[in-house]
Amino acid sequence: MDLLIAQITTDLRSSDALRQSSALLQALQQCAAGRDVSALARTVATEILSAPSSAVCKRLALDLLRALPLPPDLLDPLLLSSLRSDLSFPDPDVASSSIASFPSLPSHLLLSLLSSAHADITAALSSPAESLRLASVTSLSSLLPRDDLALMCSSNPSLMAHATTWWGRLAELALDSADSVAATAFEALARLFQELDARRMSRLAGDKLVDGEGALAVRAQWAAEAINFIWSRRNMLIARSMVMPVERFRVTVYPLVHAAKMVASGTVNTLRRIAKPGDTTIADSVESSAEKLVGVSDIISHLLPFLSSLDPPLVFEVGINMLALADVPGGKPEWASAATIAILTLWDRQEFSSMRETIVRAIVTNLHLLDLGMQVSLFKRLLQMVRNLRAESDRMHALACICRTALCVDLFAKESARRGQKPVPGTDVISLFEDARVKDDLNSITSKSLFREELVASLVESCFQLSLPLPEVKNSGTESRVIGALAYGTGYGALNWTEPALDVVEVCRPCVLWDCDRRTYAIDCYLKLLVRLCHIYDTRGGVKTIKAGASQDQILNETRLRNLQLQLIRDLREVHTPRISARLIWAISEHFDLEGYKTFRLSSYALNIIKYVTNHPDNRWVGVGDATGDYPFSHHKLTVQFSEASAAQDRKLEGLVHKAIQELWRPNPTQLTLLQTKGIGVLHKELPKACTLTGSSDPCYIEAYHLADPTDGRITLHLKILNLTELELNRVDIQVGLSGALYYMDGFSRTVRHLRNLVSQDPVQSSVTAGVSHFERCSLWVQVLYYPFYGSGGYADHEGDYTEDSQTMRQKRSLRPELGEPVVLRCQPYKIPLPELLLPYECSPVEYFRLWPSLPAMVECTGTYTYEGSGFKATAAQQYDSSPFLIGLKSISSKPFHQVCSHFIRTVAGFQLCYAAKTWFGGFVGMMIFGASEVSRNVDLGDDTATMICKFVVRASDESITKEIESDLQSWLDDVTDGAVEYTPEDEVKAAAAERLKISMERIALLKAAKPKVPPAKTKEEEEEKEEVDEFGNPKGPSTLSKLTAEEAEHRALQAAVLQEWHQLCKEKAMKAQ
Repeated sequence: MDLLIAQITTDLRSSDALRQSSALLQALQQCAAGRDVSALARTVATEILSAPSSAVCKRLALDLLRALPLPPDLLDPLLLSSLRSDLSFPDPDVASSSIASFPSLPSHLLLSLLSSAHADITAALSSPAESLRLASVTSLSSLLPRDDLALMCSSNPSLMAHATTWWGRLAELALDSADSVAATAFEALARLFQELDARRMSRLAGDKLVDGEGALAVRAQWAAEAINFIWSRRNMLIARSMVMPVERFRVTVYPLVHAAKMVASGTVNTLRRIAKPGDTTIADSVESSAEKLVGVSDIISHLLPFLSSLDPPLVFEVGINMLALADVPGGKPEWASAATIAILTLWDRQEFSSMRETIVRAIVTNLHLLDLGMQVSLFKRLLQMVRNLRAESDRMHALACICRTALCVDLFAKESARRGQKPVPGTDVISLFEDARVKDDLNSITSKSLFREELVASLVESCFQLSLPLPEVKNSGTESRVIGALAYGTGYGALNWTEPALDVVEVCRPCVLWDCDRRTYAIDCYLKLLVRLCHIYDTRGGVKTIKAGASQDQILNETRLRNLQLQLIRDLREVHTPRISARLIWAISEHFDLEGYKTFRLSSYALNIIKYVTNHPDNRWVGVGDATGDYPFSHHKLTVQFSEASAAQDRKLEGLVHKAIQELWRPNPTQLTLLQTKGIGVLHKELPKACTLTGSSDPCYIEAYHLADPTDGRITLHLKILNLTELELNRVDIQVGLSGALYYMDGFSRTVRHLRNLVSQDPVQSSVTAGVSHFERCSLWVQVLYYPFYGSGGYADHEGDYTEDSQTMRQKRSLRPELGEPVVLRCQPYKIPLPELLLPYECSPVEYFRLWPSLPAMVECTGTYTYEGSGFKATAAQQYDSSPFLIGLKSISSKPFHQVCSHFIRTVAGFQLCYAAKTWFGGFVGMMIFGASEVSRNVDLGDDTATMICKFVVRASDESITKEIESDLQSWLDDVTDGAVEYTPEDEVKAAAAERLKISMERIALLKAAKPKVPPAKTKEEEEEKEEVDEFGNPKGPSTLSKLTAEEAEHRALQAAVLQEWHQLCKEKAMKAQ
């Protein structure tokens, strides 16, 4: 190895560029093989980076230095000096190589480099050399949209001015005479728009940062200025794109279309307000809607001829963007029709086959933009296309879009026919099943096709969405058109949605007889919809006879539903399995009205079965009493925990369908939508509380807080360092070690941040990012090394109790003459709370309680806290969210838990709280908290009840989760309740309970001793002969002496408490109503 390094060193010191490049490649090869070639670092720095050499050699030298395990205090100055000097080098290739390396730099080096080299960067963008302009545009297009740079610009006005100038120059370079430069400038603008529109955080930055209002305002300003430039010079940009080669023309489409859409929809005005939130002088665009529509039409006319291109990617790009323009105010269905036909032609010609999922997604997402006739004609064809998709999530999304559009068309056509318009043929939901293949699948009993189950489930779940109130949409766009059409069909009758739902039930009736390898999710959906319709028609469906004023449609629907009920009873006799019966009972039981006792026809079926099971306990189905991991008694979606593959497939399909339906019908609003509707204040996020890591007498003050990014599984620790000495510290090193599940992405065990020239009492910011590998407690260990003898070559002996590896010792020994001996300051570890690795998991109470019994891992603990209050006055008089006995658990609302449900018994200050969460890595965590007040030893009703005893029960899908929680229960309670609850060991709980029981027994014994002696019992004959009478000679009533067991008495006492609570709530509701 020494001979090889000597040979490489000799080649590097030669003046031959070929020998130097070969030597660098050989060194990179050895480094990639895991061999240590650090001895070449000084030679590479002096002979290549600091000396005139070719651009290729300088690029290879930079790559080699980054690959070597060099300490940052050696590597960072080399990188900065070499890049800064090469940027002003006369050879444009060398300058291009230098500026091309900017995106690979870590965040802490960018600020100083960009600030010092801004003039050279601006000159490079205007250089007469095409290669330098191209390299500058490519580098800045990757660098400027980054999150860390946006944050720097938000806090550094000088850098913000430079970056704004560079963006303006990038927009101008879209008109550059060189095709490569112009195309790259278009790509840079597209990347800026995508970063802001999709709100995707850039993965390019070395340190993960969370942007706030400042970074958002920076991006909004850049995007608004770029949109104004494109819109004002759209004709010139269109002309420039027409003379580009076909392979480069594709990159010019999206920036033009996006800018036109932002202007036509008025979003650019929102961006201006976001960029300057406090400026009230910002006015909207003065262009009229007609001028905007003309501009959009010009872009459509520009793109339309390319739909007949022979290049499939170009046809697809143009078609997708034309669909986006068809959705702006004033858009025409002809634009969407032309784009849809062109995209479908790619499918028919079997071209662009690798993008068939994207083709289907594009069409079904924009299906509502087409005219009514074309929508109807596409339904059957789209079903065949969806059947051929490989990814299940793509199929679910496409089916959700098709089903929603079909229901929308059905409602719209029916309402139009009621208003006297000519009906359009084929608009019924039943038309979806007119295809021969779909019809055969539906009527076949033994078919194993999953597609028919997916179709029935998606259609039924979409019908359920129609029964819910439609979401409010204030702005124009995709959702407003769909919701407007749905509102048009449901606005003149609350039960109009039941008509297409009845069609769905009729056409899906054969699914009850399916043999799906014990899969029953589709059948379950069908039964729930049928029971829902029966309940509606029987309880609030209106009149049923002609004498009562019923219309022909009402009578027809009533007859159809009655026939479906009878047919269901006949079908159930053929497939009378416990699973199907259980699902029907479950669906019916959800509609029992226990307060008014209103029943409907199908409920008698369930009541008869329940009565039969009660009278025949020996024949009871064992699944009712024991959780076997099968639906409906457990409802989780963790495939590995199901004993049967069919149950696992059911839960997997249910999860996919629910996710697709939720994202389509009631999607979470994007941040840009929130900004348009609620203003910029909605994005305000309070920074987490910082904790101090140093002591009061330490020479440096350090406080830290962290920000978590569950998407990438990273945690960023932000540090504030304050020099408390009276001296200026020329150099301070911040070393951060990791423990637990944390790791550095580069593979090193610790990271170092070098801070220079720390002035006294002047705070300095620094940050470190680490990844999280699994659910485990994590800590970051911060150590500060400051050099009081930096540059003097002095020494100082400081003993320490730490050990370092040999390589670190050698590096320190070599640096000691220059740096001097460091003073080491060890800080307190920064602990990451374990709940920080959780995410809220929204689920219904029914789903939660079905899931709970089947979770295999469980841990329990007891905690206590005190609260102020006295008896019923402190509990029943308060609202649930402000009850004083919940004061110790109020911080859970700010933790990453979803509160599924809560039950309160205010008369005894007791409660049950249920929470659901998931780990970053997919594991499910459920937590129940049972609370009861500890009554004081004096039994007077006016005494204070100041202690709450809480039982925490945590169940999880993986035993490793509960083991980590159980390893430190007090730490878990502190993390969840912010230290408000104190852990009580079980032996102390049992001892306290035994003490209370002993005192109670002693009191009972005293009461018994104080009672008079009981007379001897009479015989049965005497009791029968003599009738009991009171002092007035009247017969006595029944005795109040209880003959119940202890368990029965406790159960009845709990019932009495619940009834008392219920009566109290009824009184409150009556008083509020008055």
